[in-house]
Amino acid sequence: MSGRGSGDDSWPRPAECRVLSVANQKGGVGKTTTTVNLAASLAMHGNRVLVVDLDPQGNASTALGIEKEETSRSIYHCLVEDAEIRDLAQSVPDIPNLWCVPATIDLAGAEIELVSLVARESRLKRAFSAFDSSELDYILVDCPPSLGLLTVNAMVACDEVLIPIQCEYYALEGLGQLLRNVELVKSHLNPSLEISTIVLTMYDGRTRLASQVADEVRQHFGDLVLKTLVPRSVRVSEAPSYGQSVMTYDPGSTGAVAYMEAAREMAHRAKTGVGN
Repeated sequence: MSGRGSGDDSWPRPAECRVLSVANQKGGVGKTTTTVNLAASLAMHGNRVLVVDLDPQGNASTALGIEKEETSRSIYHCLVEDAEIRDLAQSVPDIPNLWCVPATIDLAGAEIELVSLVARESRLKRAFSAFDSSELDYILVDCPPSLGLLTVNAMVACDEVLIPIQCEYYALEGLGQLLRNVELVKSHLNPSLEISTIVLTMYDGRTRLASQVADEVRQHFGDLVLKTLVPRSVRVSEAPSYGQSVMTYDPGSTGAVAYMEAAREMAHRAKTGVGN
């Protein structure tokens, strides 16, 4: 893995590789969409980014145009068979500096297989430790919509948690459980874990509810919340079916512009314990 974007549009690079879990056990909040489009935006502005698809549905892999066959080696082989991350990472078509470790349906059985393994919560951390991340600026781990062993593995392996929250009714439902899990992992398995970033997704400016939810999230999480609101966007929803992020599918769309701004904010924030 090597390569570097050039030109005046490069964003700041972190002093060392930032490793983030993108997590929310609630489905349909734009978690995979957020992972893929932030990663693509960062890579398009001179950062070297690896996406690790930890969701058995493999939607992040699909959206990044990674071909998956039944014989493909995937993150499953890393967790269960100790395959090296370096050997599993594939270049993302049309976006230099972006790589993806894909997920295949094998991963669906990994939760059960991991139960019997030694240090089952630390399998991904071990793989990251054996991997030279000095060649990267960001590793984004797309977690499944659950709080099982795969998500715990991600949180043990990462320093930061990024939580997408949709600006809709019941947005904060279940969030307490996620926050408790982060605290549990922090107390018992990974003392350096912090929630660093909250991204507000699926914002519909025509509704009062969306504004109320956004205000409520900002009151609760303060500076952790990015200023950029990601709107509902048909283009964002369409892009994965073409094996693309919205950044390449329709870069001028409102969704692409919003994710680009969100990624820019992320890149310009110095990483501290409170994400600002």
